[in-house]
Amino acid sequence: MFNSESGESEVVETWQRFVQGLLGVLALLGAGVMVHYYAPPETAGLEQQVHQLTRQVADMERDQSFSAATVDNARESVAYIYGIYHVSGRPQSFRARVAGTGFVVAPGLLATNRHVAEPWFGDREVAVELRQGGLPVLEKLEAYFPGSPVPVKLETAAVSEHGDLAVLRLEPTAFTRKLRPLTLSQTLPQVGESVSVLAYPMGVTGMVAKSPALVYERLSLHPDNDDTAGELAALSLIRPSATFGHIGDVSGDKLIYDAPTARGGSGGPVLNLRGEVVGINSAYIDGFSGGTLGITAAELRPLLEIAKHVALETAVVVH
Repeated sequence: MFNSESGESEVVETWQRFVQGLLGVLALLGAGVMVHYYAPPETAGLEQQVHQLTRQVADMERDQSFSAATVDNARESVAYIYGIYHVSGRPQSFRARVAGTGFVVAPGLLATNRHVAEPWFGDREVAVELRQGGLPVLEKLEAYFPGSPVPVKLETAAVSEHGDLAVLRLEPTAFTRKLRPLTLSQTLPQVGESVSVLAYPMGVTGMVAKSPALVYERLSLHPDNDDTAGELAALSLIRPSATFGHIGDVSGDKLIYDAPTARGGSGGPVLNLRGEVVGINSAYIDGFSGGTLGITAAELRPLLEIAKHVALETAVVVH
């Protein structure tokens, strides 16, 4: 016999269980949503951290590497300097060649080392001749630029009395008027900062060595002189080399870095990642790969200001 009261009771209990189950499911779904938005799973957090670190490493690698455009844009403003000088007035006078690097620092002006502009500067052997009455005579000083088949004559505009810096005046021509000056950095570089040196290490010898095979075979036995430089210029093979490294120390007006260089690299610009000149390459410690020395760009500024205001024939000594 059917009991209506017990049947109704079972229906009510079943409905209550259904409602409780439904509420439980909704509660679990709500908790899942809350966890997703406010408390990410541990694995998701780890993946996010890895992604963030990967992005930071990529940014650091990009910031610490030179783009090809940074170096190429500066190359056209960097010249190979060739000169001849002698000391006259003494029985033991001699004649010598000089090779170096310079870069356009202002319209019509080229920055380099003083020992390139005045090859007798810092030469102890020549100093003895000068003290005994000898006179240094600069017979020739010329700049060979990428893209020019002929050299440009140079005149001294200003030299530093004690520092190894000089500013030379370029012969005004249609070619030199188009040369783009490199920008001097407003700040000192930091230790660990990436730098590049644009220069002509080993002078003509270095350029012949990296020339195409047929040119190398023809010029490799030629002397390191202006005739060979002229042939390289005619073949559009005047081109500075770029070396890369990092700042090891900044001490007063000196920079120390590990970008390699060699004879002929004196006077080349030391560039930062933005292509600004932070220093002027000046020397290297033989046998120590991290011992390349430069002079900070800040030391060049006062010399440049004087060079802008002096006459073509006047050489000014900065005190």
